[in-house]
Amino acid sequence: MDLGLKGKWALVCAASKGLGKGCAKALVAEGVNVVIVARGLDALHETAAELRQLNPEVAVRPVAGDITTDEGRAAALAAAPQVDILINNAGGPPPGDFRDWERDQWIAALDANMLTPIALIRATVDSMAQRGFGRVVNITSAAVKAPIDTLGLSNGARSGLTGFVAGLARQPRLAGRNVTINNLLPGPFDTDRLRKTVQAAAASQGRPIESVWDQRRLAVPAQRYGTPDEFGAACAFLCSAHAGFITGQNWLLDGGLYPGTY
Repeated sequence: MDLGLKGKWALVCAASKGLGKGCAKALVAEGVNVVIVARGLDALHETAAELRQLNPEVAVRPVAGDITTDEGRAAALAAAPQVDILINNAGGPPPGDFRDWERDQWIAALDANMLTPIALIRATVDSMAQRGFGRVVNITSAAVKAPIDTLGLSNGARSGLTGFVAGLARQPRLAGRNVTINNLLPGPFDTDRLRKTVQAAAASQGRPIESVWDQRRLAVPAQRYGTPDEFGAACAFLCSAHAGFITGQNWLLDGGLYPGTY
């Protein structure tokens, strides 16, 4: 299927690894020019080289910086002639007990997982509407649908973004101009973050990492973890010309882990 995206420009945040990289790969394969942003310089340039090899016909512009800062956002936005597709993504805050979190930790979580996506949406959606095409995809978490008690910082910040998007996406001046805003909710995907989470859990339980890894994998009805590439494929479809009637939605990608009907 041709997704109708050739020649578009995308800004993909936290794109040097994991789910952000999966999204960037899927978009580049469809002929989308990309600005990829990450803080780690080496991994960023390695990913840029990989993307250029995947499709030499597109422009790949790496921007090293912290997207949660005004300066980082300005540099990322300045790297593209326009932003037709915005993929908001940021690493989740650390797990823990809410009794141990002070105000600074809450503010950092809100900055990364709620306020930064909103700032980038604000900077791009009106020009998308003027051009008559725009796609915003926010990578949030399955914990928005089924909160995890140790991920309170993430639960709170990402749920705040979800509530904001639910109202904004339905504004006729956006939806009526072919600008869609949706959220992708990843469950257990094989990423560095999942491996670090499993490692921490194994250490706290005094168990081998492999044992915890397999236990969590077998709890998924699909009997496996998701891959960044299949996550990227779902993201690319939401960005496509065929997805203009999908907006304000929360797509859960969790291998069937969530047990509810709705």
